[in-house]
Amino acid sequence: MRAVLQRVSRAAVTVDGTTVGAITGPGLLALVGATHGDTEAHARRLAEKVWRLRVLDGEKSCADLGAPLLVVSQFTLYGDARKGRRPTWQAAAPGPVAEPLVDTVVAELRALGAHVETGVFGAMMSVELVNEGPFTVLVEV
Repeated sequence: MRAVLQRVSRAAVTVDGTTVGAITGPGLLALVGATHGDTEAHARRLAEKVWRLRVLDGEKSCADLGAPLLVVSQFTLYGDARKGRRPTWQAAAPGPVAEPLVDTVVAELRALGAHVETGVFGAMMSVELVNEGPFTVLVEV
């Protein structure tokens, strides 16, 4: 599994003009993608890593600060644009595989004590954020 983490002072996701998830920071926006071989164990490890990763001010983690997270599923994290002019999505897990894994990441984060907001799996979403730093990091498990 992969996550692109962005340190934010605020972030929100809307679907059809309606805000479905929003946080005010400091916190993290986590764009999460799954590939074919990923399992629930990967999802749990990713959640733990995201929750405890020291990327907020003062080398603090979301766990240290009780900082909120906005988790948005994003299959395009497994896009491959090395050949041609059009990316392929063959490495991205299909929805029936990816959705429960993203749900596991969210559930595990909540079980760890996180305040988590989410997007809507498979929906056309608009994500708005203020990236502090700017700071963006890729996490893979």
